[in-house]
Amino acid sequence: MRIVLQRVSQAQVSIDGEMVASIGSGLLLLVGVDPEDHQEDLEYMARKVLNMRVFSDDEGKMNLSVKDIGGKILSVSQFTLFANTKKGNRPAFTEAAPPKMAGKLYQDFNQILSQEIPLETGEFGSDMKVSLINDGPVTILLDSKNR
Repeated sequence: MRIVLQRVSQAQVSIDGEMVASIGSGLLLLVGVDPEDHQEDLEYMARKVLNMRVFSDDEGKMNLSVKDIGGKILSVSQFTLFANTKKGNRPAFTEAAPPKMAGKLYQDFNQILSQEIPLETGEFGSDMKVSLINDGPVTILLDSKNR
């Protein structure tokens, strides 16, 4: 599983011009699923996301998690995180999990997160427009295979 984690002051997802999800201060997650991901990967990544200290404390140090600040998470599926760009200029997505598998694991991952924090999501498989105000900017790449 690969995640692009962004600290945001706000973020939203629209589909066909209609806003379907929106958060204020918190994290925007772009989530890609690997065909070899299992429950252990989902749990590991959820723990990392929930406990990642990327918010400033009273001294201005990144020392607080999204849970610590009472923030929210907006999770968006993003199979393109597994793009293979080695040959030519057209990316190949054969390294991403097949849609049926990816959809289930993405939902399971979101379920784990939602047990601990308010969560909004995009719509798996839809053409979404994602807008955000990246706070910092703070953007971190996470990969369940790089532990």
